[in-house]
Amino acid sequence: MKFFYSLLLLTSILLQPNTQVKAQSARITARVDSLFAEWNKPGKPGAAVGVIHQGKLVYAKGFGESDMETGARNGPETIFHVASVSKQFTAYAIVLLFQEGKLSLDDDIRKYLPEVPDFGKTITIRHLIHHTSGLRDQWNLLAMAGWQLDDVITKEHVFNLVKRQKELNFEPGSAYSYCNTGYTLLAEIVSRVAKQPFPEYMQEHVFKPLGMKNTLFYDNYERIVRGRAYSFHKSEKAAEGYEKSILSYSNVGATSLFTTVTDLSRWIDNFSSHKIGNAATMTQMLEKGRLTKGDTLPYAFALSHGKLKGLAYYGHNGADAGFRSFLTYFPKEDYGFVVLSNQAEFDPQKKGFEVAGIYLSSLFKEDKTVKTPVTTPTNSAYKFDSTLFKNYEGSYELAEAPGFILKFRRDGARYLAQATGQGENEIFPSSDSTFFLKVVEASVIFHKSKVGKVSKITLRQNRDHTGNRVKPTVINDLKREELVGKYYSPELETFYTITLKDDTLKLIHVHHGEVILRVVNKDRLTAPWWFVQNIDIARDVSGKVTGIRMSNGRVVNLWFKRLNEDFAAGDPTPIKK
Repeated sequence: MKFFYSLLLLTSILLQPNTQVKAQSARITARVDSLFAEWNKPGKPGAAVGVIHQGKLVYAKGFGESDMETGARNGPETIFHVASVSKQFTAYAIVLLFQEGKLSLDDDIRKYLPEVPDFGKTITIRHLIHHTSGLRDQWNLLAMAGWQLDDVITKEHVFNLVKRQKELNFEPGSAYSYCNTGYTLLAEIVSRVAKQPFPEYMQEHVFKPLGMKNTLFYDNYERIVRGRAYSFHKSEKAAEGYEKSILSYSNVGATSLFTTVTDLSRWIDNFSSHKIGNAATMTQMLEKGRLTKGDTLPYAFALSHGKLKGLAYYGHNGADAGFRSFLTYFPKEDYGFVVLSNQAEFDPQKKGFEVAGIYLSSLFKEDKTVKTPVTTPTNSAYKFDSTLFKNYEGSYELAEAPGFILKFRRDGARYLAQATGQGENEIFPSSDSTFFLKVVEASVIFHKSKVGKVSKITLRQNRDHTGNRVKPTVINDLKREELVGKYYSPELETFYTITLKDDTLKLIHVHHGEVILRVVNKDRLTAPWWFVQNIDIARDVSGKVTGIRMSNGRVVNLWFKRLNEDFAAGDPTPIKK
């Protein structure tokens, strides 16, 4: 009897921890599930979510529908387009070839891509990796040329524009500007060095060895992929509340990786297990970029370094059409998090970090709670002395983007901000010097000098952007009629027209339609299109307008020559019969 009792006691001791682990796991699972409850309904797109610990998927679920036309559900095996999460795979291929001695990271890219123009400055593979090449972004160029981003866009289309470029945004290595063009070129370098199409190289050297059975680079928009998700966006005019977000890309390297949560768990596991590559491969992948002036970038080989509550991580996010993706890995804790969505309004990084907060909260070195954004429609959360705002009102120009102005003003009890080419948005105080926006994840800090004047700001959106106070410009000296005419870009082979009616200037493009131009000063206009923001006016020594230079976030000073009024005069020559 005594022996029997001891055996029962031993059994109880052995089973109790397992029961506790299961109970704890169930609680964690329920908490994660609750984060995505909004999307766990029929008739809505949603997401697939994965948590990887010590190389194993410890959480994997899908929410919402992968295809709203068929009602197919999202799950860990649903195949998503993951947009710029693709880039780390392209970078990995470059590193593998580098380790094999088949290329150098400091090679001139024209060694492999002679069709890229000679800009008089060497652009290296390393420049492409870290977005420091100075090349203009392919999506911005295509849009400026009249393309819609849901058009069929192939590698050839991108290369046709690259080959026509005459100038760079900046000298290679001197600045950072996120550039999809660079990764399209990197994929082509892999193809030419390996002597096989890039998707085939990746299948043979990365996906197959890792057991990523449902992963591919999608370079043919007509290809049928069973089990794939389609993307959507909210729409008030649609009875279902959503419409399709069309994606017809047929180019790879910068984007177009098709994969699943399950397959990405195998990819994350390889960060530490080195089933392909080795420790040196990951060391290279994690090497941060450096500018020629010595500044170190958080961006490595398509893996961006960061910290969450004191814990170091690296990862990347992506967005194309209605697809949204986020992948991150905490190396010391050996935890990875993947969130893939097919709804344009979904924020995968926010959700990914909320999931991380559930698993890693006991390890956080700061506040262990995951804070949720303030949702009250008033600014009563912080008692702000409104008289202070008179010191902040005015215009501030971002140092990294000359001509991009942020204006701040007070309207009764409301505080408003307006960026160049955009509408006004309300900002809310969180301290005596810091205000945040609700429409985007951004905040502005006003800096007071020793003498009490506010002449600088910091815009925090993804990273810090400094700005300096500028004086309002006088625009009475602009003769609007002198800007009227047609403007042609030989690099894009496209026209824009500026018209004037009732003292209002408009910009017109045959594919994009027309918008009203706002006058900043006699030499600068702004437009509300994302692909045309600033327009600088070029004049000869006599002051006559000879052309314009258009800029947006990833294209700077693209030249458009002003054409003679009669450049297209005359009737067509009759066809001889």
